[in-house]
Amino acid sequence: MPKEADLFSDLDQFDKKILEALAQDGRLSITDLAARVGLSKTPCQLRFKRLINDGYIEGFKAILNPAKMQLDHIAFVEVKLSNTREDALKSFNDAVKKIREVEECHMIAGRFDYLLKIRTRDIGRYRRVLGERISTLPHVASTSTNVAMETVKEGWTNLLRT
Repeated sequence: MPKEADLFSDLDQFDKKILEALAQDGRLSITDLAARVGLSKTPCQLRFKRLINDGYIEGFKAILNPAKMQLDHIAFVEVKLSNTREDALKSFNDAVKKIREVEECHMIAGRFDYLLKIRTRDIGRYRRVLGERISTLPHVASTSTNVAMETVKEGWTNLLRT
């Protein structure tokens, strides 16, 4: 198990600062990014392009405000499958990706097989999504719902700090 200091060991402090700054504000210009991390523009731009090419940066997107869009009801659903052979897992995976209310889907090693993060406008809409979409996914044997009362922390940009 790598130690905390070994995480991202192939990145130097400037690379980590670039990633952290972009994770906080992906709209930074190269000039502003360079100033924030303490580099001149050209070396910063070269590092930025290398971080993209090496796969550390997968892309850029707008972070939407779920409350403004009336999508601040979050439920976490534990899903137990009736069949966990590879073809059944693939079938479930392919189908769950098509449900727009599923914000995240994680295969779990534990007492259930998948953990889904579902985002809807209210409990009524969630109930319909559960009954009409999630429960009818391939090989679903049972589900258990946990409703989030408050989001305390999302994201992990501070993982880059040493």
